[in-house]
Amino acid sequence: MDIVGTERGVEAVEKGRGSGAFTAFGLRAEVEPIRKGLHVVATPIGNLGDISFRALSTLAAADAVIAEDTRVTKTLLAHYGIATPLVAYHEHNAAVMRPHLLARLASGAALALVSDAGTPLVSDPGYRLVAGALAQNVEVISVPGASAVLAALVVAGLPTDRFFFEGFLPPKSAARRERLSALSAIPGTLVFFESPRRVVEMVADLAEALGPRDAALARELTKYYETVRRAPLPELAAALQAEGPPKGEIVVLVGPPQEREALDPAEIDARLGEALETLSVKDAAAAVAAATGEPRRKIYARAIELAGQRR
Repeated sequence: MDIVGTERGVEAVEKGRGSGAFTAFGLRAEVEPIRKGLHVVATPIGNLGDISFRALSTLAAADAVIAEDTRVTKTLLAHYGIATPLVAYHEHNAAVMRPHLLARLASGAALALVSDAGTPLVSDPGYRLVAGALAQNVEVISVPGASAVLAALVVAGLPTDRFFFEGFLPPKSAARRERLSALSAIPGTLVFFESPRRVVEMVADLAEALGPRDAALARELTKYYETVRRAPLPELAAALQAEGPPKGEIVVLVGPPQEREALDPAEIDARLGEALETLSVKDAAAAVAAATGEPRRKIYARAIELAGQRR
């Protein structure tokens, strides 16, 4: 743990005060004081122009800005001429810093919570701070704005009436596939975050676990190299295997399972019997599940039974 960094963070919490001004469009704007409490402020996910005047006013007027990575947030504040003190709050120092932050809030401070990009509490450690603030009757105020989840969802070309945000899947393939099995029946678009170094293997597991569903891979949203690739999962997985990992921040979206009539058990047995002629039990079950859209666990269990009967 960075003790020096933590001590400086505590000092910033205790002594900090916002600059009370920001610069936008070449104009310097003075801001009014904001009410005490924890202000949860959404920040841009890439393009620095994607921030509201309310967010800028809040960041400028706050006693301190609580940031996941102060280096990232410092760039944003400097761009808009905001001199509010920064306090690092992340998974490695949260246990030490949270009591100090909560004490400052209890004493009447106005603190702004941001993440590295987008809306706080979505895949960052802010939840416990918000919960702690509410537990001691501190007001929590939302300052909405950019969100990578919604930005990807609206350009993916997949159903938006219902969606499920999963965040990051487990890094190991076996655990990832087990989790995907639990997610497979959700009747909505699935939204995942993934790192470039794992996305090739992750999409391959998606294709195996979920079959030929429509999908989209969005990268570098709102930035210069923004791209959205839309294709069925097997096609998307094959393209990534051939091209290698893409660069940048990535959101992967998968369409909901198609509604279909349940296959007759005899037809499933016939398909499995044919597949077992040339494939292992595991591969046969995966192939039939992908082709029919039936749950993989169900098909695998039946494949084991049929293979046993053949012995």
